[in-house]
Amino acid sequence: MYAIVEIQGQQFKVEEGRKLFVHHIREVEQGAEVTFDRVMLLDKDGAVAVGAPTIEGAQVVCEVVSPLVKGEKVLIFHKNRRKGYRKLRGHRQQFSEILVKQIVG
Repeated sequence: MYAIVEIQGQQFKVEEGRKLFVHHIREVEQGAEVTFDRVMLLDKDGAVAVGAPTIEGAQVVCEVVSPLVKGEKVLIFHKNRRKGYRKLRGHRQQFSEILVKQIVG
């Protein structure tokens, strides 16, 4: 059984017992339960239900494993040739790690 769910503006394929890294969810504690009700698609052993745009009554229950995890550093380098202009900036995206406990629907 799996589902396609929208979390923080992105769509994820979720299965029970699977860990996900999603964009940082603010004001949530470690071990807290979070439910997402924007389920786009639900597959129960081959019986597929597609929402228009979402499925009524379907939701995904998750547990927050770690509320703040930083991703790998991404380096952004700008340069104008022959002008002496060089700029190096870095960025680390913030994620939350969640564990899918149950798919209801």
